[in-house]
Amino acid sequence: MSFRDGPFENLKVPLTWTAAVALILAGAGALLLLLNDKREQLDAKAYGARGAFDAIAAPANGMFAHPVRWVGQASDWVDDYFFAVSENRRLKKQVAELEAWRDAAVALKNINSRYESMLQIRTEPPVPMVTARAVSESRGPFVNARLIDSGSRKGIKVGNPVINEHGLVGRVVGATASVSRVLLLTDVASRTPVLVNRTDARAILVGDGSGNPKLEFIRGKDAVKAGDQILSSGDGGVFPRGLPIGVAAKGLDGSWRVKLYSDRGAVDFVRVLLFEDFAQLVNPEALNAPPLTALNKAAPPPSPELAARIEALHPTPHPGAVAAAQPPAVTLATPRPAATAAQPTATPPKPAAPAAAAPTQGNGGRP
Repeated sequence: MSFRDGPFENLKVPLTWTAAVALILAGAGALLLLLNDKREQLDAKAYGARGAFDAIAAPANGMFAHPVRWVGQASDWVDDYFFAVSENRRLKKQVAELEAWRDAAVALKNINSRYESMLQIRTEPPVPMVTARAVSESRGPFVNARLIDSGSRKGIKVGNPVINEHGLVGRVVGATASVSRVLLLTDVASRTPVLVNRTDARAILVGDGSGNPKLEFIRGKDAVKAGDQILSSGDGGVFPRGLPIGVAAKGLDGSWRVKLYSDRGAVDFVRVLLFEDFAQLVNPEALNAPPLTALNKAAPPPSPELAARIEALHPTPHPGAVAAAQPPAVTLATPRPAATAAQPTATPPKPAAPAAAAPTQGNGGRP
């Protein structure tokens, strides 16, 4: 049924009056907007009439604002729908760029964490150290070695221990000006004197090419148990005492082996201990220090109570009794020479007068 066939077919709307009403409503709305935007002094008296107007105009403003918001939301939805392809391409490109930054950030975070761990390494007593990075690896059934990018120019010498943030890695077996070769503990040529932290038993850590070197020449009965911590013993003066090496474990062949601490992470950043001998670990001033000042001071006198207790336990004897109890003094005679003792003490007699000489004539000078 069309509009003309309905009950409103005879309804006629005068165009002039309709336009006039619309104009009046538009003018009233404009007046309300002007009054709402009027700037007045914001005090209690001036805001009395305007407050009433704002209370009436607020619902109307909200009603007029809703259609505007709906149109804006619909426009955004249409834009998103028609521009979804281009937006998707832009987001994919941005994600690819961010993934590259994420990978770089993760790598830098790992490196920084390794650096922080290595910087926290301290030896007691302190030993000079040089930080280096492994640049190549020699691995085979019998050979386990690394090349590091620091050499004799930084003070590295043959025999210096090499550690990472977990424990002992090996020792330097060759050094040039800028590169050094590190022999790992797992190499077949590696022999390291160690001790068991729990029992202080000595042993030799022998590399056999596997990841877990053997413990040989263990001193003492039942000196090693599973889980015992293995440290460097310092015997021979190659390594300082107390460097962590690993944990003892029973091998499948019945021999004692060591799970190395250095295998807990990649051996790429290391520190070289510039250790030469144990003279570095001793302070010469401590050895040549003067004697304790307390030994040169007299002890303080005892208190009266302590003096009375000492007197009661050990009474002081009377001077006369001490003199009577002493044995008589014995004077030792000074020994004389034997020849002097044989001589008489009296005055020796004078020699007799010589006899008169007999005449020597007539008898040939005989008596």
